[in-house]
Amino acid sequence: MELLRGRTVTHMPVGGRHGQVAGLVAFELQSFVRAPKLGAVGIGCGFVLSRNPDTVRAPDVHFVKISRLSAGRMPPGFFEGPPDLAVEVVSPGDTDGELVEKLMQYQRAGVNCAWVVRPEAQTVTVHYPDGNAHTFEPGATLSSHDAGFDVEGFALDVASLFGEPQAAG
Repeated sequence: MELLRGRTVTHMPVGGRHGQVAGLVAFELQSFVRAPKLGAVGIGCGFVLSRNPDTVRAPDVHFVKISRLSAGRMPPGFFEGPPDLAVEVVSPGDTDGELVEKLMQYQRAGVNCAWVVRPEAQTVTVHYPDGNAHTFEPGATLSSHDAGFDVEGFALDVASLFGEPQAAG
């Protein structure tokens, strides 16, 4: 559930493909930010984007910089303010109108970057704080700039998010 201008909005649970892709995104982000303690990565947490009426969004995956965390941890309740990176994985039932509304709310609240991950199209569209957007396809690599990280070195091959798991052997 999310809170949209004071109104509760209920969503169906996500499907398997959606969950798999969101998990891969979270894993890749966490793998990069953990050792240098850049911040927190998580899934499905509530972020208060506005008050009176309240809007609380829960991106599929998020990153919050360490400087914005208390004692290096996310709060037990909703986070007051936007994440630094919000990732939305598109499900078959999602509409473009809903995605545009979320992106506008994230941008107004001050999100540094937002990703729209489309498993069916195998693309990641990065929405930057200046209002520009760029769509990455398999063969492209997302960088620290694309994630809004303050340090260089992040590299995520877009194709790795959509490939089928290979059996060991």
